[in-house]
Amino acid sequence: MKLTYYGQNSWLIETQGRSLLIDPAISANPLAQGLVDIDQLEAEYLLLTHGHGDHVADVTSIATRCKSMIVSNYEIATYYGNLGLAYHPMNHGGRWEFDFGTLAMVNAVHSSVLPDGTYGGNPAGFVLYNTEASIYIAGDTALTMDMQLIPRLYPSLDAAILPIGDNFTMGSKDASIAAEFIDCQRIIGCHFDTFPYIEINHDEVRNIFAQAGINLTLPQINESIEV
Repeated sequence: MKLTYYGQNSWLIETQGRSLLIDPAISANPLAQGLVDIDQLEAEYLLLTHGHGDHVADVTSIATRCKSMIVSNYEIATYYGNLGLAYHPMNHGGRWEFDFGTLAMVNAVHSSVLPDGTYGGNPAGFVLYNTEASIYIAGDTALTMDMQLIPRLYPSLDAAILPIGDNFTMGSKDASIAAEFIDCQRIIGCHFDTFPYIEINHDEVRNIFAQAGINLTLPQINESIEV
């Protein structure tokens, strides 16, 4: 399983011969300007954790061009379905067998509204697993006790993508506790440095995770990671 980082919470996941784009909002990210050409991205699926603009800004353009299947909660999925795009609705606690593996929608503690003010339902995270790997994509979330259910319900995680920027989501200290809750020693940070509210001190963050004995990666834009 190959993960490529496009900033904030935008990831391309290549697995089982399929391409999945998570929360595409690349054109809205100043850190990705000149580094990522969204017109060149190919994605068969778009997985959306919630409706905020820094997670869905490029959904319509990419899904229209690539004929992508949008996978999200019922409210967001049907919103895009009403625009004529392909969609698969899910909700918390549900799993579905896709051709790229099993996808489960799990709880996230945040908020959700689409850029035009449309109600975005409840925010979520995903657990994705197949014969290649098992990963947790937390989305935008606070630390929550529900994370302790993940190692009880799903295959052992090979990696987890956790927000670490604080202010709008977990910060690094809470994320290090989340790593313990989900029983995962390989954490990949996201939702940091995009704008002033979530700028982090990289050395301090790495030290927090090191003291907890957890492997942390702070990816660069366009960096690819094998899981």
